[in-house]
This record gives sequence, structure tokens and C-alpha cells, in this order.
Amino acid sequence: MFKRKSSIEALWLKYRDKNEYRKYKWELKNYTEQEVLNFFTGTDRLDTQEKIIAAAKQDKLLNITHSGNVGDIIYALPTIKKIHEVTGVPVNLYLRLDMPLPAPIFSNTSHSMGAVMINAKTAGKLITLLDTQDYINKTDAYSDQKIHIDLDFFRSKILPLNNANIARWCSYITGVTPELWKPWLLAKPDTSFSDKIVLSRSERYRNSTIDYSFLKDYKNVVFIGVKSEYEDMKKSIPDLELFHTESFLEMAQIIAGCKFFIGNQSFPYSLAEGLKTPRILEAYYHVPHVIPEGENAHDFYFQHHFESLVSRLDRGDTVK
Repeated sequence: MFKRKSSIEALWLKYRDKNEYRKYKWELKNYTEQEVLNFFTGTDRLDTQEKIIAAAKQDKLLNITHSGNVGDIIYALPTIKKIHEVTGVPVNLYLRLDMPLPAPIFSNTSHSMGAVMINAKTAGKLITLLDTQDYINKTDAYSDQKIHIDLDFFRSKILPLNNANIARWCSYITGVTPELWKPWLLAKPDTSFSDKIVLSRSERYRNSTIDYSFLKDYKNVVFIGVKSEYEDMKKSIPDLELFHTESFLEMAQIIAGCKFFIGNQSFPYSLAEGLKTPRILEAYYHVPHVIPEGENAHDFYFQHHFESLVSRLDRGDTVK
């Protein structure tokens, strides 16, 4: 269990092992003494598949916690899915709400959650999707449940979050290898969008050299996302249609049923990646931590490549 060190002990640890010192400082900063008693920490952390299986056999279930944001949670799902597969026990996911957002280091635009990573309203929209996944027994807000695996540990500054594959962050801290080339999300396709190109582009992680105005020549493009993002894209695509979704389950169903999806490194793209919908990613070269994997996956850095991908996918060509 976690134990606060004296000043001398902390200084000695910093001198002797900087990596362990970073872990210690992270736990000291983020948990009160009472909260830590509910976590397997320090030498008891479940950081290998063998430890996780042993804990699952003992308790007959596993409780996992994550504080968001929503994209991070979606990219944690393939690891959670694999944990369920190797243990065979019910896996419950508890969301830690209203945790402070780390200082932005990759973008100067505001975050959609404001000063927190995930709030109750957004968690409710996310739970409608997570509760349909057969490898998650229950999703709820964290309220002092016993926690076996704390997935927020990837934020402890021991991983290179600016360039490591975001879908592997949680695998590194659990010792469980996800199968990222396979779908890790299931949603019933909304077939009314089968002839639509679904577009989403957040204000963060934009490639400033890319011009979306060529899409005005395509009459089957619809936008999903927040209104400010939609209004910004209308400057390039005047006839762009906005489709409002009530829940993230509905958003996933639209993406699952569309002709193909275009997006940047944002939450809607994470859904497309998890569903393995035919998809095109606007890669962000400053922070290349979203890596398309599996079938129907395409990404680009340059304009002509982007336009070629859209043209071929819209015609129904096989893109290799």
C-alpha cells in the first residue's frame, strides 16, 4: 500500500531512482490517504497479466477506474476488453468525475469539458454506449468502490504521451496486450447514413496546411460534433449539414452505418477506430499519438493524398 515518505526518504528516492520517484510523486499528488487504501498501489499494483488473473480469481470480479476524457476512455476499451477475455470475470468501469484537466500542452484551444476531464452530463452520454459492450458488466460514477486497476496511472509522467499510441497507454500500465486490429466497439449501424460521408473536426489537433473546401463538391457530407466546430467547417463547406446526436451510442450507430468517416484526433474518430468503420484520419504531426490499425484505416498529412482518399472511397474503390 502507498505510504508517505519523509522528506529525507523522498530526496533519497529522487537521487536513487528518478522513475520510481515520479510514480511516488504522482500517487502523492492525486490521492488522499483514504483513497489510496482503496487502490492496489506501489508494489501491489496490478501491472502484469498474471497479477490481474490472480486478483480476478480471488474477488470473482474486477473494478477498474478512469477519469476521462472521453477519447482516452474509448482508447482504454481494447485493454479492458482483453482483461475481460483473459480473466472471464465481470469487469466494472467506474468513472472519476470532475477531475481537473491537466494544463494544455498540445493546443491553445479550449477543452470541451472546460476545466475538468469528464463531468456527470458527458459521463451519462458515454454510459449509454459503454453499457452495450458485452465485456463491461457495469459502468457508473466512482464513489469509493474498491478499485483493482487504476487506469489513470498512465498520467504519472512515465509514458511519452506526446507520441506513443494512445490505444496502448493502458496496456503498458497493466501488462495486457490488446488486439487493436480488431473492433473493440459494437454498435448497430444506422443504415439511413449508408450513403453519407460523416465528418467531424475538432478545434484541437488540426493540420493547418489542410483545406476542406473541396468537400463542397460532395453532396452527401454530414457533420457530427459541437455547434462551434460545425460553424467553423461551414466556412469551407457552405452547404454542410449538422446532425445533432443525443447520446454517444447514437453517434456510434451513425458512424457504424455511414459510407465512410473523416475526422481528426478527436472523440468521434476514436469511435470510428473502435468500430473499424472505413475511416480517414487527419494526422497531427506535432502529436502523432492516434494510430489507425486494421482494415479500412487511412490517414494523411498532405492535401492531394486526402483528396485522393475521399474520391476513391466515395466511388467505392478498394483502397490499398
